[in-house]
Amino acid sequence: MPYPVINTLFDDLVPAGLHHYWKGSFTRGLPDGAIDAFVEYGADTPSIQSVTVVFPLDGACHRVGPEETAFSYRDADFSIALSPTLTTREECEAQKDWVRAYHRTLERHSMGGGYVNFMDSDDQDRVQANYRDNRARLTALKRRYDPGNLFRLNHNIAP
Repeated sequence: MPYPVINTLFDDLVPAGLHHYWKGSFTRGLPDGAIDAFVEYGADTPSIQSVTVVFPLDGACHRVGPEETAFSYRDADFSIALSPTLTTREECEAQKDWVRAYHRTLERHSMGGGYVNFMDSDDQDRVQANYRDNRARLTALKRRYDPGNLFRLNHNIAP
């Protein structure tokens, strides 16, 4: 499937204007504890647009070394994304505890990091875990090409 098509898969379920709060993790296999968390927290999902998505990581992803790109979790089997998705900021704020508890439970069965697109503003402390051994190289590149930190409105690697 072409990458631009992948980017449209959730357009109907999650249209513009909704509010999200993201957490993510990687796993090897799907441990029983992770399945138990899906069942437990899935029963309390705050809205129809809220998501627990389990993306398989396979194929070409595993044929590239972790040091060859920024993405270092080439040994993971799944990327898990969690987000309460609601119509107002206030509703979304009220569900942050749900997703934080869900994520803490999944973390016990995960590899430590998560996909950077499934981070939220309070996840800056997870940058090291998300990039693992690639962080030092990415920090050096950031210092070289963006020493003033112009590109900082993402999940930032500080120069």
